[in-house]
Amino acid sequence: AASIDGASARRQLWHVTIPMLTPVILYNVIIDVINFQVFAYAFVMTKGGPNDASLFYVLYIYRHAFELFQMGYASALSVILFVIILIITVLLLKVSTPLVQYERL
Repeated sequence: AASIDGASARRQLWHVTIPMLTPVILYNVIIDVINFQVFAYAFVMTKGGPNDASLFYVLYIYRHAFELFQMGYASALSVILFVIILIITVLLLKVSTPLVQYERL
């Protein structure tokens, strides 16, 4: 419809395609924030590395839970990680409200 009305390809992209993709973009950003936790690569390759050079937070939780058997401390660290991810996700949802365009009647 936009091309019939004479819109250029750039205007179609900016005013039609990107606004329709904003919910998908928001979903992917939130999933990327949740998946930002690095565990598998650091665990498989270095297990924390020499002098804990590649010790990430999730690997730190794993180490305390399953190597040092400090389950209480590890669960407290996990709750802290959950709260941090929850706060970032809620902030993303609040900030994105005017930017994300859902179907309006």
